[in-house]
Amino acid sequence: MKTRVITSVVGLAVLALVLCFFDTLAFNFVLAVIALVAIHEVYDAFGLKAPHVFAAYVPLTLLVMLADQSWAAGLLWPALYVMAVYLACCVIARPAALEFAKVGGMAVLSGVILACFASLLYLRSSFAHTWQSIYAILLALGFAWGGDTFAYLAGSAFGKHKLAPTVSPHKTVEGAVGGLAGSVVLGVVITAIYAACGLVPAPLERFGAAGYAVVAVLGAVGSVLGMLGDLNASVVKRQCGIKDYGTIFPGHGGIMDRFDSVMFVAPFVAVCLTQAAV
Repeated sequence: MKTRVITSVVGLAVLALVLCFFDTLAFNFVLAVIALVAIHEVYDAFGLKAPHVFAAYVPLTLLVMLADQSWAAGLLWPALYVMAVYLACCVIARPAALEFAKVGGMAVLSGVILACFASLLYLRSSFAHTWQSIYAILLALGFAWGGDTFAYLAGSAFGKHKLAPTVSPHKTVEGAVGGLAGSVVLGVVITAIYAACGLVPAPLERFGAAGYAVVAVLGAVGSVLGMLGDLNASVVKRQCGIKDYGTIFPGHGGIMDRFDSVMFVAPFVAVCLTQAAV
């Protein structure tokens, strides 16, 4: 528990440092590095012994993370097409060494990873003010990580009924309820802090006081999506016979272990808040 807390505090400090470069290309490259580490963890999880497969994701990831630049945006779809053809050729060239199911599994999870981090960049460019974009990103992370934290605490204190025993035996229904409440509360608190500072977030700007109810609903849905991402990642770990995706974060595992609950939440928040701001 102590290790988890220390790691979380250090992680939040690193997040604050990264946000200092929010409006620069350095932010794009930091997200690209994080995404590539996560993709490499997936590559290792599937046991793919084909460095050329992972290597192809390096330029693709950089291109996706630079897609907010005009010169890169036009290259994105052709690059995705070329990547699909390349992976097909790899499987055809080495059918005995590269199982289609494993390469396909890596492609699917990598696509989710890229969509997640691309959503954070999309939020950065979707609002008139930097603080609004940072609010949206904090909301997405708050829904996911707040749900994780409260689910862990509630599950440890009250957990009795297994949520998905064949997938993740330690998760409980009581923990899930606590996680949902935590996501809602943290989302409302983040919104209230911004409003108290005279910074009106997108939901409040459009819906007024009812915006808090909107945030609560988003938090509830976001919490469920966070659990879905977590359980999905757990299925892969169980089928691949591994405990964690990596060891970067002591007590937490790898990038995928820390961001699995963010994977489906970030795109959801990006769609909802950008539409609310229209």
